[in-house]
Amino acid sequence: MSCEDSTAGQNNNNNVVLYDYGNKKADSGKVPKFNGDPEEFSWWKTKFYSYIMGLDEELWDILENGVGDLVLDEEGAAIDRKKHTPAQKKLYKKHHTIRGSLVTAIPKAEYMKMSDKSTAKAMFASLCANYEGSMNVREAKALMLVHQYELFKMKDDERIEQMYSRFQTLVSGLQILKKSYVASDHVGKILRSLPARWRPKVTAIEVAKDLNTLSV
Repeated sequence: MSCEDSTAGQNNNNNVVLYDYGNKKADSGKVPKFNGDPEEFSWWKTKFYSYIMGLDEELWDILENGVGDLVLDEEGAAIDRKKHTPAQKKLYKKHHTIRGSLVTAIPKAEYMKMSDKSTAKAMFASLCANYEGSMNVREAKALMLVHQYELFKMKDDERIEQMYSRFQTLVSGLQILKKSYVASDHVGKILRSLPARWRPKVTAIEVAKDLNTLSV
């Protein structure tokens, strides 16, 4: 396989519009494109599965189970294709199809990260480990921040400015992980987090202000 052949799918990726996950009119005959967003990975994987199963269910089997005793180079090309049995030739051709579909589906940057993977199975496993693992870690961080938010209290030796700065850092982290709250949640949380010595001021604010419109 020449360099031009092995990078054809990559070059095409540079000129293609990323798959619109929300567009139901998207051409179902084209390989669904993964845009590199971790939050879209599960949706893309579902679309990719449907696309491949529509072509040939044996392609998905190869993606999951590999190519057995076929020996491939780093570009997925057979080392000695002429010596293949008819069954091996069929398997190699199908593997070439599924690997090509996978290369077409991912951004060039993603392909370069796994360019040493010779089989579609190894490439797909790497992709899943990267993005599904990232999502698990992301969700764990989000849950930790939510827990910290719910338990947030002003410290006894803390100035109000320090408490507010610490609270803003926590809120920013939640927003990055798309676990943000509305402004009224923040107002209520800050008022509840204040120590007993602040109770007269808290009561005065609650009486005089509409907490649903008050900003922090």
